[in-house]
Amino acid sequence: MMTVRLIAHTPEPEKVVAAAAKLCYSDAHITDLLDGLTEEKTAKFLTMLSDLGHASPIEHASFTFGIEGVSRTLLAQITRHRIASFSVQSQRYVRLDDFRYVVPPEIEAIPEAKEAFLASMEEDAKRYLDLAHKLEEGHTARLMAEGMPEKQARAKASKQANEDARFVLPNACETKMVVTMNARSLQNFFHLRCCNRAQWEIRELAEKMFELVYPVAPHIFAKSGPACVSGPCPEGRMCCSKTAEVRAKYAAIKEGAEA
Repeated sequence: MMTVRLIAHTPEPEKVVAAAAKLCYSDAHITDLLDGLTEEKTAKFLTMLSDLGHASPIEHASFTFGIEGVSRTLLAQITRHRIASFSVQSQRYVRLDDFRYVVPPEIEAIPEAKEAFLASMEEDAKRYLDLAHKLEEGHTARLMAEGMPEKQARAKASKQANEDARFVLPNACETKMVVTMNARSLQNFFHLRCCNRAQWEIRELAEKMFELVYPVAPHIFAKSGPACVSGPCPEGRMCCSKTAEVRAKYAAIKEGAEA
């Protein structure tokens, strides 16, 4: 099950962004940047930035998420968003004795497909652990033959075994990560990944992340979500034709956060 938590963010992110904007558009000094930045004036600065399309000041606000229960398939997609920081549970150092995986909804919905998928995952888990144990025994024997004490040899062999045994793991295998993005990168992430045409798992993640950051910085993320929330759909012939439905969905999310 996917779990997403907003574990840290820039304190008073909208005020920080407004201070940066104030510096850009006034003769304010660094020592008095925060002076007079009431909630109303902060909102005014942020609305101005949005209207002007001046996005660089929002890069000063960052958000850190703890993410669990997602697949290695998702990992391959999210790391394409390069203006971000990622810390991911290593399959090289962590032995997956408790083998967990993500079941796609379309597979879950078809009994025959689900049965075949679960059987495949069970077989993958067995092959992975069998390979890891065989590698560990082989490396241990070699290291001991080279004169290393057994305890030390087995500890080193275990890490070496993990490094190669992971090659048989499937894309469905669960992983965990900590991800940090600034607000501008998040806006781009939401623009692309909240879209109905995004792959289902990363779309679910993007929606959960949006629901977490919007209450913290509603003016920064006022126009965030898929591209069609704030303008025409950019997908052309590939459009899902559900623009009104999508806009209503994100309007409801925002109204719920403000209630």
